[in-house]
Amino acid sequence: MTQNKHNDKYSDLSHLPEEYLELDQTLKAAFSILEIASKNRHTLFHTPTLSTFDGNRVSTRTMVLREFDPDKRLIRFHTDFRSVKIEQLKKDSHAAIHGYDPNLKIQIRFDGKINLHHNDEVTKGSWELSKEMSKECYFVGGPPGTRINDPSGFDPSTFDFESTNGFENFCVLVFQFESMEFLYLKKSGHRRAIHNWTTGEHQSSWLIP
Repeated sequence: MTQNKHNDKYSDLSHLPEEYLELDQTLKAAFSILEIASKNRHTLFHTPTLSTFDGNRVSTRTMVLREFDPDKRLIRFHTDFRSVKIEQLKKDSHAAIHGYDPNLKIQIRFDGKINLHHNDEVTKGSWELSKEMSKECYFVGGPPGTRINDPSGFDPSTFDFESTNGFENFCVLVFQFESMEFLYLKKSGHRRAIHNWTTGEHQSSWLIP
């Protein structure tokens, strides 16, 4: 039993190594963590942070990891098409994702670009697979972040689901990463590695932690 794996929510990650001696181990561990996190809402990597840039400022927010495809290097998120991040991504599709779990003592960072999907086959498929409670967010009568006087007027109990089509506000963000950085913290010696696909081929290297 490796360290910090006694907790039930980490039982799926009991195969992670105690030490990282080969670069390939860091890649396999990172991909395994993300694949499990896309299905297990109890892991901290299920809610990573996503950062976007509008040409002036960086904006960071917590997102829910909906899907991870290691073969295509894709990460999928859901969001409201009326949100500020959409306008930011229309100006600049570059984005970064960060996740850290103190129980695993692992940080993973991704850099890449986001493709927006709205009212297309991708969003239709994701909408159909979404739970009803998840769909409720998109029936809110106004863009997220809009200033209001009374928050109770925007509670789910006030929604008119019959007159509002939440799907119109539903958007899928598909992030394809070009690089991934892996950091493992351990008293006897930290391990940090970078994996790149910018040339089309996978390249990797150790980094000074």
